[in-house]
Amino acid sequence: MQAVITVWVVVTLVFGLIHITGNPVSVLAPPQMNQQDRARLEHNLGLDKPLYVQYGKFLEGIVHGNLGVSYYSDVPALPLVVSRLPVTVKLVALAIGIAVFAGVPLGITSAIYADTILDSMSRFVSVLGSSIPTFFLGILLIFGFSVEIGLLPSSGVGSFEHYILPACTLAFFRIALFTRMIRTSLIESLGEDYVRTARAKGASELRVVGKHALRTALIPFITVFGLQFGQLLAGAVITETIFALPGMNRLALQALYRLDFPVILSYVLIVAAMFSAINFLVDVTYGVIDPRVRHGH
Repeated sequence: MQAVITVWVVVTLVFGLIHITGNPVSVLAPPQMNQQDRARLEHNLGLDKPLYVQYGKFLEGIVHGNLGVSYYSDVPALPLVVSRLPVTVKLVALAIGIAVFAGVPLGITSAIYADTILDSMSRFVSVLGSSIPTFFLGILLIFGFSVEIGLLPSSGVGSFEHYILPACTLAFFRIALFTRMIRTSLIESLGEDYVRTARAKGASELRVVGKHALRTALIPFITVFGLQFGQLLAGAVITETIFALPGMNRLALQALYRLDFPVILSYVLIVAAMFSAINFLVDVTYGVIDPRVRHGH
């Protein structure tokens, strides 16, 4: 119920906000179009009706899975956005996968060997990843691996290689974030009484870290992981633009420029629904990892 209410609030806010940004007819209509033709175009798009009538039609469209037709491509808006979804999901999944497989081991190593040279190197990578802007890193990767070396394609889709550079661009900041999160949480967990008890009973360091400390340290990490996954679904617009990926974020950016209301609302609806689903899965995962959450303690 919370997820449904959240999605409804989000799409309602966006519906109201985009309708005060301007009239799409001013963008769609050529300069030489007279006032009568402009009024006819506005009527055909349903923009001459009161806002509450448009909102009611919008809610009815959500129930029936029909959010109107794109003002520019003249195709149903919701299927248009859905058709771009696989590119974005592949990009985000690969980026998050790279971030997890790099950031989690770095964070564990940094926590176990705290205040050593390994910890200093890990924290340097973390600071570096947090400091480099995404667009600048993407340009550097294109220049290095596409222009100079010619190893990887710089734009478009078609094969797995097309996703490597944009995924690495998105992953670099998340590697830094996951490293810091795991390091901080694991150091805190290693100082708990149950960890000292496990060590006193003769448990190996691998078992102490892997079974006891890391399991607790993963709770805040999962929260950040879920938030980052959801944010990337709606926040990869710069990367998709730099690498010319036909994802839904790039489509949404174009729709914003054009005031293509049906496409914008379809995009927001999909993103809000996916973000709510991810948060739900995160809550479920809490109970799997930590029995205290499962039993309500």
